[in-house]
Amino acid sequence: MRGRHVDSYSMYKRGTRDHVINTYDYDKEQVRLLSGVGKDIGNPSWKRSFPYILLAALSSFLFGYHLGVVNETLESMSHDLGFHGDTMAEGLVVSTCLGGAFVGSLFSGSIADGVGRRRAFQLCALPLIIGSSMSATAKNLWDMLLGRLFVGTGMGIGPPVAALYVAEVSPAYVRGTYGSCSQLATCLGLMGALFIGFPAKQIEGWWRMCFWASVAPAALLTLFMEFSVESPHWLFKRGRGADAEAEFEKLLGGPYVKGAMAELSKSQRGDEADTVKLSELFYGRHRKVVFMGSSLFALQQLSGINAVFYFSSTVFKSAGVPSESANICVGIANLLGIILHQVSTLCILECFFNCAVYTSSGSLFALVSMDKLGRKALLIASFSGMAVAMTIQATSASSLVSGSSVIYLSVGGMLLFVLTFAMGAGPVPGLLLSEMFPSRVRAKAMSICMAVHWMINSLVGLLFLRLLELLGPLVLNTIFATFCLLAVIFVKKNVLETKGKSLQDIEIALLPPV
Repeated sequence: MRGRHVDSYSMYKRGTRDHVINTYDYDKEQVRLLSGVGKDIGNPSWKRSFPYILLAALSSFLFGYHLGVVNETLESMSHDLGFHGDTMAEGLVVSTCLGGAFVGSLFSGSIADGVGRRRAFQLCALPLIIGSSMSATAKNLWDMLLGRLFVGTGMGIGPPVAALYVAEVSPAYVRGTYGSCSQLATCLGLMGALFIGFPAKQIEGWWRMCFWASVAPAALLTLFMEFSVESPHWLFKRGRGADAEAEFEKLLGGPYVKGAMAELSKSQRGDEADTVKLSELFYGRHRKVVFMGSSLFALQQLSGINAVFYFSSTVFKSAGVPSESANICVGIANLLGIILHQVSTLCILECFFNCAVYTSSGSLFALVSMDKLGRKALLIASFSGMAVAMTIQATSASSLVSGSSVIYLSVGGMLLFVLTFAMGAGPVPGLLLSEMFPSRVRAKAMSICMAVHWMINSLVGLLFLRLLELLGPLVLNTIFATFCLLAVIFVKKNVLETKGKSLQDIEIALLPPV
């Protein structure tokens, strides 16, 4: 009986999909793309989809907050919980969270495909709430590690789902801009964690308040996602064409619905969302794109960026620099880099020379310029700048420099590193990969790439302080600079430019014919 019911449902689903495809079959020359670039009707208004992007960015804010929350609080936390001076235990507080994120990312694709993007956001918030509460009430190291493991699980689910959601609900002409909103929210989360953590060294037990503070935004994400739109791409793959139309109308407006539905039918004709196997991603026609995405995330983490975000207080303290002031500078450099990463070369120079009068209108202009420069150019420029910055930091640790120059070069190199990272290597990979993966495998392929990201990230978090002790800053920073240069070479040879293209056109360009 159950088997007959499943067969009937499958026949109904296929029939619905065929009906949608036949309804929206079209002549290529006459279709108005999802990007709204048709000359007769222009671009869809960005104002329709922007509120949903802001809501999705709340998950990125939480992601950034939990990345940075241990930076200022680690010292006081280690005193209270009895592991002060144990670098391996301090590394575990960071890496346990990242290990949980690795596990969460492995399941993020199945969750996003199984229950939809909206429900996946809500499931991401649940372990964040539980883990933050456990961390805030921890009595010893093991309690803290368990809480961080829960938090990490939510962090692992959030970023892939956010990247999918932003790519699938955004008009193509502002997709790069919307993608940068997620990175901006991550940066604000990092800065929020730093500012809230400043009193931790003066007020006993303040570090507990830092963990409690993250519960409210996670609860808001859970609540407001109930009223957000679902991804039309996911609905269409589930055979719910009418629901996909309704969501497109909310996101783009009535005149663009037919063209958007036609684009979906063009790329997903005959595909079944529930038949994706891991073997297809590792050995099939998608293996090249999965390898490209995994390698890009691995190189991003091997650049050493999260060693800065996790342990900048420790590094600054060893260099004789007050950590509070230096960490404010790190946060500002990160924020400035995110703003500048979308500005054309001329505007970047103008901003450097006129930073004192950089107005809100200039910031708004910056937020719409990423789609003019292109993803590939930003990645190359960003990784190149990071290599230079790491070389400066390595030089500061050599015998060639002495006196106050050591501090200036060390701190200056770190700030330049964060700035150039935020201009490209930070925001671009997540957006680029969500654009490059075909709709049918997008969620699962993103989960694999994010799993690689978290695996490398957790290793960096676990081993950085120990390697700093064993190798010293000169050798370690030289290694990081080498990985940055490898990333430049990799991007030049392998990455496809995707700016201004619909997701369906990117899919057709990347995949070999069946």
